[in-house]
Amino acid sequence: MVRYRKLGRVELNVTSLDRARRFYEEVAGLQYVETGANGEIRLRCDHDHHSIELHESSEAGLRCAGFMLEDASQFEPLIERLVQAGLDVHETDEATCRSRAQLRAVRVFEPLVGATVEFYVPLADSARPFQPTVTRIQRLGHVVFNTPDAARAVAFWRDVLNFKESDSVGEFITFMRCWPNPYHHGIGIAKFERHCLHHVNYMVTEIDDIGRALSRLKAANSDVVFGPGRHPASDSVFLYFLDPDGLTMEYSFGMEAFPEAFPRPPRRIEPSPVSLDYWGSRRDPRCFTGAGANAVPDFVEEKS
Repeated sequence: MVRYRKLGRVELNVTSLDRARRFYEEVAGLQYVETGANGEIRLRCDHDHHSIELHESSEAGLRCAGFMLEDASQFEPLIERLVQAGLDVHETDEATCRSRAQLRAVRVFEPLVGATVEFYVPLADSARPFQPTVTRIQRLGHVVFNTPDAARAVAFWRDVLNFKESDSVGEFITFMRCWPNPYHHGIGIAKFERHCLHHVNYMVTEIDDIGRALSRLKAANSDVVFGPGRHPASDSVFLYFLDPDGLTMEYSFGMEAFPEAFPRPPRRIEPSPVSLDYWGSRRDPRCFTGAGANAVPDFVEEKS
């Protein structure tokens, strides 16, 4: 079975790199790392080399979600499963891997979530000290995909990629763990009319980080679109807000953790007015839906 460490990195397309960098540094609280060879901006929110990579584009949205494997031995069973599932696996060249502080990386375009997915192992010496700034972020938490084919996507991530279901809310969203990572979810798969980004999550150190964010986001004219509240599924306290392009970001504090062996079975939470929030906050319609289409990688465009 394929084993993961966590969701490690997310690449986003933004319409203005300068504006996005200021927001993610000064408002969201990420730390600038470097500018890549093609102008991409790399930032981090924990001890990893980088967590977020920003690319300038005419349309904002998800470019790639990267999952850190437990070790290099996981590539063989992973690639075998991907090939058996009919996906083309693309090995990242050595120079690109080095620029991203990766030992090895492969990418696929996963058509059910309609997004590029990367699997990688970091270089052994790529970690570095991290000092939180305006928000005490602990780690990149999870990414949620919007897709019209949610049920089949859940089956693929469970049966092929070996992610584990934690909970679902009706047919609207399923939360899955990057097994054996204990956190309630490293991804979510949400039913929506098109393939696009639902949101990206950052896990913070304590509940005060949620409270302080409200004033800071308001001062920066960044729209808070849901919360603060508490999710019934993961028991996390949350706050959702928009980046300058309308992409939904989330701070969360606290999350259920699962043991590797003998975890509780997944639950199906019936939709209700409080199935997403115990506290009853109202969700702005722009929350989870403001992203442009997921980027299609060059290797898919060339094949078509």
